[in-house]
Amino acid sequence: MSFKYKQVIAVRTDLKMSKGKTAVQVAHGSISAYVKTKKYYPDWADNWLREGQKKITVKVSSQEDIHKLAELARKSDLPYAIINDAGLTQLPPGTTTVISIGPSRQELIDKISADLSLL
Repeated sequence: MSFKYKQVIAVRTDLKMSKGKTAVQVAHGSISAYVKTKKYYPDWADNWLREGQKKITVKVSSQEDIHKLAELARKSDLPYAIINDAGLTQLPPGTTTVISIGPSRQELIDKISADLSLL
């Protein structure tokens, strides 16, 4: 199958979260960005769902990297969500853990995320 839409979730590796914690943060990011996309770009959200919800997880090394990606997404008019942890388990409250961009057209997301390494 050929995908036209995807979502990219960038995870901070400097936090050294457990696999379970990472999975939960990625899930929070995916859902939060989808909700924004559904509100502002309903066609993108619907097409992404119809295609099978392609997601890519990538690495970033700092909170600054997440904010740089957020600025690129904002300038590119792409929906995104930054996730800050509640601090109930492994991290202090308010720790920025992931950014999720999209769902959107692949070529638009690739312009700002293609250089990032897979998680």
